[in-house]
Amino acid sequence: MKYFFRNTWWNKRKRPKIKTAFTVFDLIIEIIGLVALLALWILLLVSYFDLPDVIPVHFDGLGQANAFGGKRSILFLPVIATVLYAVMTIVNWFPHVFNFPVVITEENAFFQYSNMSRMLRCLKLSLILIFGSIVFQTIRNAEGHTEGLGIWFLPFVLAITIIPILFFTVKSFIYR
Repeated sequence: MKYFFRNTWWNKRKRPKIKTAFTVFDLIIEIIGLVALLALWILLLVSYFDLPDVIPVHFDGLGQANAFGGKRSILFLPVIATVLYAVMTIVNWFPHVFNFPVVITEENAFFQYSNMSRMLRCLKLSLILIFGSIVFQTIRNAEGHTEGLGIWFLPFVLAITIIPILFFTVKSFIYR
């Protein structure tokens, strides 16, 4: 029964509030994420005025365009990516409120907080890469260079989101 109530509000309130260390790996991931976000905006701003008035705005599971709309709709992707990046950065400042697969104690808090903060940084980078590849492929599709996102897009998205989650969750269980 204790397992089901370990992530309740009351237990999260009792967790230790520890500052996590910012490692070189964390810094590299943050810099890559920020550079990728800036590259996404630069790519869009450089290409925006050359886009046709109607572009693909939705793709099916096989990566084929199945809805079209105005070229202004492509602006939503970097805006959403930027908002997600900012929110995930702010949330990462408070690792004691995360949901953890293990019980947090004074002894394991530093490792668990650092591990899950690292996972969130990797997922943040993954989201920027996903949004960047959608914008890139949409621009290429609108210019007539490709047909849709491609059949490998969905496996790519699944891999760069599920692999970090599995890696850091297993690591969390191993080092309880």
